[in-house]
Amino acid sequence: MTPQANAEPELRIESHLGAEEDRSLARDALEGLTRPLKELPPKHFYDTRGAELFDRICDLPEYYQTRAERSILDSSAEGLAALTGAVELVELGSGTASKTRVLLEALHAQGTLVRYVPVDVTESMVRECAQELTATYPGLSVHGVIADFERHLDRLPEAAGRRLVVFLGGTIGNFAPGPRRRFLRDIAALLSPGDHLLMGVDLVKDPEVLEAAYDDAAGVTAEFNRNLLHVLNRELDANFDPGDFEHVAFFDPDEEWIEMRLRSRREHTVLVSSLDLPVHFRAGEEMRTEISAKFTPKRLAADLGGAGLELVRWLTDVEHRFALTLSRPR
Repeated sequence: MTPQANAEPELRIESHLGAEEDRSLARDALEGLTRPLKELPPKHFYDTRGAELFDRICDLPEYYQTRAERSILDSSAEGLAALTGAVELVELGSGTASKTRVLLEALHAQGTLVRYVPVDVTESMVRECAQELTATYPGLSVHGVIADFERHLDRLPEAAGRRLVVFLGGTIGNFAPGPRRRFLRDIAALLSPGDHLLMGVDLVKDPEVLEAAYDDAAGVTAEFNRNLLHVLNRELDANFDPGDFEHVAFFDPDEEWIEMRLRSRREHTVLVSSLDLPVHFRAGEEMRTEISAKFTPKRLAADLGGAGLELVRWLTDVEHRFALTLSRPR
């Protein structure tokens, strides 16, 4: 499919978050808080306060990931644009598209970019970003999709041409190995011959460096972690006292991932009223709130291969802390 040079650009926003999806926190809490090892998925960190805290984390000296990924994008965007020849850029978890804009600029400069498809659960971000980008790039169509990318990849619009799917920030590391390969297979299903996936992955390195990135000296990550309890209190009428929990982050050398947990300082019971669910915590008991897998080229190639993709570029920052990986259908 070739770019529709004479097509009228459009701005379109559609939402796939209905009442059922709005209950995802309730489903996850009911399932996760009744397990032997209590657990909640990290996607629920990001209410308004959580997003603000994460922005602060990205500016911390210990948190190298955002700076490293941006440095790779800055140095590689022109080459990636030339290699992919993308007509359409689809971004999963787009947010404000702050890092992706360097790619949009490179594709626009080479004259191939026709459409940008931001996918995010936050409607206000999708709308504001869409309006800003259509003003910045005359002729660019934006088709915003308000959706959970773990559940709604089948709702994306039909490709406008050669497609580049972008999944940045190391977010792929939040998936355990089995779900990670299933999700990569779902992404692969979006790709036709000539399409590509550009993905950010954090790399295995000194555990002290990794642990510091998730347990900063200023305590911002600890506040971010405990903010999840505020989300549960507000959305599910729970009565967690965040002061009853301490932030824990450690590197698991066997799994090669960071775990974040909340550790109960005392024995107590919390009531999640909207679920009619009492949740008992022993003193010292931990609830897992995030895993963040770290990668080697071998691990990443195996995951991609299991999804029917092949690695074609492995790009790192100068300190080899983070990588951008470009893959395509085999």
